[in-house]
Amino acid sequence: MTATDPALTALAQGWCALSLLHGKIDAHIERALQSGHDLSVREYSLLDVLSRQHSGPGGHLQMKQVADAVVLSQSATTRLVTRLEDRGLLTRYLCDTDRRGIYTDVTDSGLALLAEARPTNDRALREALDEAATNPQLAPLVRTVEALHAPA
Repeated sequence: MTATDPALTALAQGWCALSLLHGKIDAHIERALQSGHDLSVREYSLLDVLSRQHSGPGGHLQMKQVADAVVLSQSATTRLVTRLEDRGLLTRYLCDTDRRGIYTDVTDSGLALLAEARPTNDRALREALDEAATNPQLAPLVRTVEALHAPA
């Protein structure tokens, strides 16, 4: 295979289209969350991930798991947690069984903000997908995203 191989060119074009779709969706949701709730997409994602924890076995996520879930480095995730903790949206505490472990929970204020922001996030996602679907290059990707969790 050479750099000008049609298969590689098509693969690169597909990757560019996927990157473009992600960027458009991310930017649209970011504007909606910032203007309506003073939240970034990353902050919203972090609150969402942490709100799904439970007190049963394996129910609390370690910082590495949180970082993986929000697609950030551990250091960036720690900074994000600190920012939201400073706003009173998160709280940290030591793990009962492993004093080296630190867990993070969403506060009542964080849960309230998340509940308020969820419809904005969902609406902005729908708008971004609908707009992208009008672009012939992005329409197949939009259909794929929509089919990922569609009811059978």
